Amino acid sequence: MNAPTQVPVPGMRGTAGADLADPAFWRLPRSERLAAFARLRELDAPVRFTPRTGSRTPFHALVKHADVRAASRQPQLFASAPGVTTPEPAPWAKAVFGNSMVNMDGAEHAGLRRTISRAFTPRLLTAAEENIGAVARRLVDEALAEGPGDFMRSAPSRMPFEVICDLMGIPGRHRARIAARIDHASRYVGVQRRGRARLRVPGRGLRSLARMQLEMAGIARERRRVPAEDMISALVRADVDGQALSSRRLGAFFSLLLVAGVETTRNAIAHGLILLTAHPEQRALLESDFDRYADGAVEEIVRHSTPIIQFRRTVSAECSLGGHTFPPGEKVVLLYASANRDASVFDDPDAFDITRSPNPHLGYGGGGPHHCLGAHLAKLEMKALFREMLSRPESLRMSGEPGLVDSNFDNRVGSLPFTFGVGHTSHPNGPL
Repeated sequence: MNAPTQVPVPGMRGTAGADLADPAFWRLPRSERLAAFARLRELDAPVRFTPRTGSRTPFHALVKHADVRAASRQPQLFASAPGVTTPEPAPWAKAVFGNSMVNMDGAEHAGLRRTISRAFTPRLLTAAEENIGAVARRLVDEALAEGPGDFMRSAPSRMPFEVICDLMGIPGRHRARIAARIDHASRYVGVQRRGRARLRVPGRGLRSLARMQLEMAGIARERRRVPAEDMISALVRADVDGQALSSRRLGAFFSLLLVAGVETTRNAIAHGLILLTAHPEQRALLESDFDRYADGAVEEIVRHSTPIIQFRRTVSAECSLGGHTFPPGEKVVLLYASANRDASVFDDPDAFDITRSPNPHLGYGGGGPHHCLGAHLAKLEMKALFREMLSRPESLRMSGEPGLVDSNFDNRVGSLPFTFGVGHTSHPNGPL
């Protein structure tokens, strides 16, 4: 059964339906967007959305857990190429910056992923795990010394960046510049620019990315001459199908690891602080026996917040999924933010429950070849940092309204006031 081109979804403020192709939809309160996803999940087949302006192509929204999971595990039918984000990377950008692994399929993707996986040697991972606890302690110590402020600019928010830089072997003298370039490159991904931001010079994000890759290429040249026990050294000595990794391919991977690995985990940590402050009973439970509940808390934070909202796929061969037949070339969007609230999979899906079990969320992808390569590392970082933030005599907590960024790509936190104190507080507007 084929879905209608567009269907009304009652109850949407200011619109006749839940138009996921309209930037205005992504500026609605998060609760309204989640309610719209819930109504879309009740339909018999995925809905097709057509952008009203610009050159972007129509797409079908996969909102059910089963559909998102199935599409993720069938890359031969739902391809990542030519790109998983909107807009898709231009051919010239791939030629200049290299093609990101998230946009690859088949043997090309498998070969690169295998090479990178081998670079995560047991010795390197053991050292990283030992380092994570030390980094968490240092960053929370710095936050205590600095005092209350904006969590997104405080020391603990640097946790994923510091860990990845240590793992890769990026010298300290490069880190401030690279951090600034990551911020510039990712600031407007999935965000409709408004006000003065519309006047920004086009391509500034790409220039930041190019400068970062040039800096990384310089570090890679140093490691070729003098290898060290770090990931950059392992990768510059690695090869794919008998050929050494090119500077562009290395640069593309470094950009993916630094931008995606840093920003997604950083946002997950921020949402964790929001959720644990807004749900004091869950925070008290976690604090009562951290080792018992930490793993469940991390999984539930990722499910509830879903740091990456969506990725796109291109249908490569005619196929049926979720009550609809897709022709080749059709675009589909995998809405992880909707799949993770599917009531057919999760009891009371809007509740935040760190004891939820099982918890088959799709926060790191739906399985298959593109399952997040850094998921294990991200979970270790979150556990170590929350252990430190919650265990101090004056533990860290949210102190005011978070500033959430309107994005159709990631569940980004722009600002988050925090303080240190004892006892439990609740969010001024209730649970998020």
